[in-house]
Amino acid sequence: MMQTVLLLSVPVVLPLLAAGVSLLLSPFPIAQRVLGTAVLAAVLVDAAVLLSLVDSSGRQVLQAGGHPVPLGITLVADRFSALALVVAVVVCLAVLLYAIGQGSAERRIENVPSVFHPTYLVLVAGIALVLLTGDLFTLFVGFEVMLMASYVLTTLGPTVERVRAGMIYVSSSLTATILLLTTIGLVYAVTGTVNLAQLSELVPQLSPGLRDFLALLLLAVLGIKAAMVPLHWWLPDSYPAAPAPITAVFAALLTKVAVYAIVRTQTLLFPREEPWTLLLVLAAVTMLVGILGALAQHDLNRVLSFTLVSHIGFMLFGLAMSSVLGLTGTILYFVHHITVQAALFLVAGLVEQRRSTTELSRLGGLATAAPVLGALFLVPALSISGMPPLAGFLGKLALLQAAVADGTAQVLAVAGIALLTSLLTLAAMGRVWAAVFWGPPPAQRAPAGQEEDGAHEGDEAEPHRRTTTVRRAGRLRTVAAALAVSSGLAVAAGAGPLSAFAERAATDLADRAGYRTAVLDEGSNP
Repeated sequence: MMQTVLLLSVPVVLPLLAAGVSLLLSPFPIAQRVLGTAVLAAVLVDAAVLLSLVDSSGRQVLQAGGHPVPLGITLVADRFSALALVVAVVVCLAVLLYAIGQGSAERRIENVPSVFHPTYLVLVAGIALVLLTGDLFTLFVGFEVMLMASYVLTTLGPTVERVRAGMIYVSSSLTATILLLTTIGLVYAVTGTVNLAQLSELVPQLSPGLRDFLALLLLAVLGIKAAMVPLHWWLPDSYPAAPAPITAVFAALLTKVAVYAIVRTQTLLFPREEPWTLLLVLAAVTMLVGILGALAQHDLNRVLSFTLVSHIGFMLFGLAMSSVLGLTGTILYFVHHITVQAALFLVAGLVEQRRSTTELSRLGGLATAAPVLGALFLVPALSISGMPPLAGFLGKLALLQAAVADGTAQVLAVAGIALLTSLLTLAAMGRVWAAVFWGPPPAQRAPAGQEEDGAHEGDEAEPHRRTTTVRRAGRLRTVAAALAVSSGLAVAAGAGPLSAFAERAATDLADRAGYRTAVLDEGSNP
């Protein structure tokens, strides 16, 4: 019992406690760095142990404070949530190292100490809470914790563009928040509970019309956070304006956490035996609109942002098939997408710091000037395009196999759109590669590193020291980006065991009775 308490509480409680300590340590940036890195490393170890435990012993449940269901906060870990937590913390650790290397993590603005480290730890706690929660209201709280932290992070180093992007992000998020809270209120009004285990028993007993209405509401409000077309309007204008490490963690995790919530609520509360036609249409439209938008962009970050939107459709496609095979494909693509988006945006940050711009027309020549950077971009670019044997191919293959096994005309039609989207993604990534790495180098401008985020006043007096610091920071950023790329390669290398694990996780998602029994039995014997 004590083991379960520690394993389920550490990913949420430890970052929150460390955030308070980190705020007190704001005059000591080195101490903040050590604390943040140590906390994320500890959470990663905890998540890995939790993953092993749920795979060998089944779901782990914690009733916070020992209160019986549904009075207390319920935390639940199964194979899907534990896997998502491990991948999320790996990406968060890589992004933290990148931010430290960039130097913006400790920047002060008008003598106000930087709040990057404490805010970042709060963001990690919010992500963990969403992934582990066992009730709708705590799900709402987790999203709110993420929203508060993400708004602060979006506007670090405030400029007119970042404040404008932050307002777009917050406005859309608050709209989704109000709708989510309203939906939770409606669910509570008709069932008398917000506990997911109890809802899995009560919601199917509602009238079909009311049940479908609640399913659509939850899909819509979480679809805003997941950037599902046509609810994606906010993402391309808000993500590119944030600092590079913030954009990377947002792209990798915030939309995927919302996808996780969609998968969890739809499979648990609104199970279906047949493919969901509406979600199939939305998945197809999301794929096409996103990738066509990417092809029309002339800015590197906006290309990647629209590509992000497009590939949300692949995960929705697996869910829409309403089968264990479809869910297996969704889980595999979920893991791949987290790692590949983090890698692409971190490399884009390196490109921007080298050329001081992300406009494709002003980039070029990096294949010769920075071959390592080219390799770091090429691997995730090919992966998201679905090239074998990379992780993107693994996820797409699983989805196509599920579509063939289903065999219905509507599912096969969306599978065809998925193949077309993959080809268009390859075209978009090829266009970026040609412009950034193969294109002619830009006109001569200030030497790279002269406007590094890590530069501070007074550096001019010590040019040698400054040059050494910049080089070390650049190496740390490159190592962090390489860590994100390597995590995607690890997914591909472990294709066999990971696919088997994903199938077991998908079986867990379909086992509503098992989830209900695990939570309610634990809740009745705190």
